[in-house]
Amino acid sequence: MHRVLLIAVPLFGLLIAFEWLWGRLKGRDTYRLSDSISSLSQGLMSLAVAAITPLFQNGMYAWLQPHLALVPGSVWDGWWGWVAAIVVYDFCDYWLHRVSHESALFWAAHTVHHQSEHFNLTTALRQESFYAVMGWPFFLPMALLGMPLEQYVAAGLFVLLYQFWIHTEHIGRLGWMDRVFSTPSNHRVHHAVNPGYLDRNYGAVLVIWDRMFGTFAEETEPCVYGTVKPLHSWNPLKAVGQFYGELFERARATPRWADRVRVLFKSPGWAPPGTSTTAGPDDDRLRQPRFDPVVSRLDRCRAVSLVAMTGVASALWLDASDDMSEGRNLIAAAVVAVGLYAAGALLSRGAQNRTDHTGRQGQGLQAWALYLGAMTLSVVMIVLLA
Repeated sequence: MHRVLLIAVPLFGLLIAFEWLWGRLKGRDTYRLSDSISSLSQGLMSLAVAAITPLFQNGMYAWLQPHLALVPGSVWDGWWGWVAAIVVYDFCDYWLHRVSHESALFWAAHTVHHQSEHFNLTTALRQESFYAVMGWPFFLPMALLGMPLEQYVAAGLFVLLYQFWIHTEHIGRLGWMDRVFSTPSNHRVHHAVNPGYLDRNYGAVLVIWDRMFGTFAEETEPCVYGTVKPLHSWNPLKAVGQFYGELFERARATPRWADRVRVLFKSPGWAPPGTSTTAGPDDDRLRQPRFDPVVSRLDRCRAVSLVAMTGVASALWLDASDDMSEGRNLIAAAVVAVGLYAAGALLSRGAQNRTDHTGRQGQGLQAWALYLGAMTLSVVMIVLLA
């Protein structure tokens, strides 16, 4: 699947550039460089994790489908079988998505996609690294129905690609489509932390699941994006681990082992009786300014060039990853992680306090060392894979 996504990257890039230009011309720019780089970094990390966990991407389905199928795969021959696969996949994805908001352990994996405080096409590429690893059991109904592996993979790819265009603020209400499909208006609600919008509109392609199961909300007021507790960091590794760390601290502070288990599977804001729960969004959260520390032009240039070089290295690696050993894939994934971490660190330098000239000089040398080290790793990886 990642090879198909790589083919789609140029189209994604053109559409992102068009949306940015359109926003600039209309005086409504929805992009910020640091935020967009952070989202693209998460997309690259998710592809890297997918490359080193093929068993959980499609392998489990391929292995279990012949043993679980209650219906012969030939039943799904013909165009209508492919359409049915998309509908069933979308239904299964609705429940995975819903559980990912209502169960803390799953939210820890999914929260990455919601951390951006902006809403644009790069947000669509801000994919979760461990979502597929944890979510594969939700699609076993397709295996029970005997749907072949190729239909499962194609349906998953269609659902994933469909969601790209709905991450925009520049498309308004779409009439009857808003009542049937997941549209930009419906999905803006899903990404908002407004109290009336929280945990609504889970459908990826069809919003009729939300209407059927009581999780639909119409867009009626301006959206405030992000998570209830903002990330306030461009560090991609911190973004992935943010809520896992919170769960660990919450479980460690819980005396009873039974409650420690409940902390993992109850709602993300749940805490045992007698302890404080996580507060929901309030007026202060809705008025809170977006995280956007000042970044020097030099750091912006270094971060952009580093993400670009890491992206090229990732593309070459992902194209060859199926033919590489597990050890080499792990090394390649580590190189990608280092490059993205370094880019995030460079963008975060503006949020750090540097009061004296000596300190600024030391920070500058560290930044150059980090940049050159990560860039060298990516270049070496490109040379070896080219």
